[in-house]
Amino acid sequence: MKLIVFGATGGTGNAFVKQAIAAGHTVTAFVRTPSKLETTHKNLSVEIGDAMQSADVKQAITSDVDAVISCLGANGLGKTTDLSTMTANILDAMSIHDVKRIVYMASAGINKEIPGVTGFVAGKLLQNVLADHRRAVDLLAASEAEWTVARPMGLTNDDRTGEYRKARSGIPKGGRRIARSDVADFMLHTVTDHLYIRESIGLAY
Repeated sequence: MKLIVFGATGGTGNAFVKQAIAAGHTVTAFVRTPSKLETTHKNLSVEIGDAMQSADVKQAITSDVDAVISCLGANGLGKTTDLSTMTANILDAMSIHDVKRIVYMASAGINKEIPGVTGFVAGKLLQNVLADHRRAVDLLAASEAEWTVARPMGLTNDDRTGEYRKARSGIPKGGRRIARSDVADFMLHTVTDHLYIRESIGLAY
């Protein structure tokens, strides 16, 4: 497959790029700072741009792209519309170039689905980021795209295990964390096996 990855220089994005290339896919990394990419490969190309700029995104997403991967994250915990703006730009470019498939990494908590004290604390601490992810997911749901949303619990930098739990509703019971590399694993399997179309999946160990 030919994949384009937004947020490719973050922890999950870098992990996804490495795993996708190892699996034999052709990857375009859309980045602002190419030096933050952790790998080079003949099947990896780099598109320099800013996802906040609609023109940059339209130039990067071409008609031969099979799927879009979004690992974009928020810059800080303050009020923001960056995530929803970037998602709107991506969806617009996808529509123009007739690209249907997108896998989007959001966060557990966007549906207020984390129970107990953990959910209360996360909801307060991350309220602005979660609200913007929610707006982005609402844009996906209103679009004609074949989207999948990943909702991971607390992210760690541990090695990939390939073993984690998934929940269509809420989060995996008692789950508290998951490695970025395993979120990338989920996203890669989801896009290559065409799983969970128009579904939002909670992820945790």
